[in-house]
Amino acid sequence: MSRGASILPDDAVFSQFRKSCSSTENWNSKYDKNGMQVWVEVPPATPTPGQKSAGKIHMIKCRMTITDVSAATMYDVIHDAPYRSTWDPTMLESYDVARLSANADFGYYAWACPPPLKNRDVVTLRSWQVTDEDYVIVNFSVKHQKHPPRNAFVRAISIITGYLIKPTGPNSCSFTYLSKADPKGSLPKWVVNRASQILAPKVMKCVHKAGQRYPKWKGENSPDQKPWLFPEQNVLPMMDPAELSLQRADSLENVDESAMVEVGENGDSS
Repeated sequence: MSRGASILPDDAVFSQFRKSCSSTENWNSKYDKNGMQVWVEVPPATPTPGQKSAGKIHMIKCRMTITDVSAATMYDVIHDAPYRSTWDPTMLESYDVARLSANADFGYYAWACPPPLKNRDVVTLRSWQVTDEDYVIVNFSVKHQKHPPRNAFVRAISIITGYLIKPTGPNSCSFTYLSKADPKGSLPKWVVNRASQILAPKVMKCVHKAGQRYPKWKGENSPDQKPWLFPEQNVLPMMDPAELSLQRADSLENVDESAMVEVGENGDSS
């Protein structure tokens, strides 16, 4: 990812993210039902120099055809932090720390994992871009001295994660979620496969339902406050992006959870 002298994403990052969302090459289909599709990237046979092994980094892509919610509403749903607590069943803690620019911020998110796995958390730089054709939100892991790993969580790594939302009509859209991440820990292959085939569609359905309910909720909860659209409304403190650095996966402790989940494998080698 080319960011030049600044850690903030440039246009090339957004263009590459759009390309990855639209690409059909080197993806294995894991789910295709009722307007929902899930793919897992086919890893290269030989990792490029400096690339982590295919078993440690997983890329997943989910696309949902939405026929009853506009792209603008879905974009608001992803951004609206107070609303997320009403629909995200896995969220344990989430907060924004600071603004980095008119279209970028820095924040923390922690989520529950199925027992007996340890819960995960992530510290990310998030940036967004709106064009006449789509809405894009991307994030990647960063580190800051005031937000170190916490004992109660495994610090996961987002290499690139985000959303591409494209209008298909006045009240319909194509909603794509893509994530290249290292969950850390020693998660067996069956765990990742199960997440892609079962958990991802469930999460996407939660997001869709959140979109259906959002207009009513927003009408009753600060309807004019949308700092992601109107930067002058943002009350977060400004922070110099230079205070952040990329979070490298190999600098974090790798918690071994393989023994915890062996009982669930049941010979699954898919």
